[in-house]
Amino acid sequence: MQKETTRKCIASSVVAEKEQMLRFVVLPDGTVVPDFKKKLPGKGVYVCNAKSLLQKAVNANLFAKALKVKTKVSEELVAQVESILHKQALDAISLARKAGCLVCGMDKVADALKKNNVEFLLEASDAGEDGHKKIMAAAKNLEVFSLFKTEELDKELARDNTVHLAFLKGGDMAKAVRKTFVALTSFLNN
Repeated sequence: MQKETTRKCIASSVVAEKEQMLRFVVLPDGTVVPDFKKKLPGKGVYVCNAKSLLQKAVNANLFAKALKVKTKVSEELVAQVESILHKQALDAISLARKAGCLVCGMDKVADALKKNNVEFLLEASDAGEDGHKKIMAAAKNLEVFSLFKTEELDKELARDNTVHLAFLKGGDMAKAVRKTFVALTSFLNN
């Protein structure tokens, strides 16, 4: 018997792959909590990975309607989910560095781009205009994410002035990091 891999969003009624959705469960006291690792007991309810849809689910108490039980939803649930996705993406950057598939700094990134060894790029959201233009010209058709400020990247990587990062081809690490970036981007932009 094949496992079902799709779920229906309680806010939009869209049916999508459950891996692309946010899962929530209700604790015994009725509190709704995120369960992104899908490990908590209880029936899960799903919301498409979009901040606006999660806000709609919170505002209209759609968790209680979907589960047919009384629920308590924190006013901070949307911010909590954003914080979790943000932390997962930052943690993935550290893992990529430890795995050796990350290079930092304009010169090293430009060198990796010349060697056609880059899966995708990350640029600090507060990057200077001149550096941004240079990296975009060198990146050509590569995907470039801009999710974190320089200060956040500096802290995560224990470096100074971390503005440009390249995730190298080969292995599954870059794909795993990209997945966390796409999840955060999707949540913030929808």
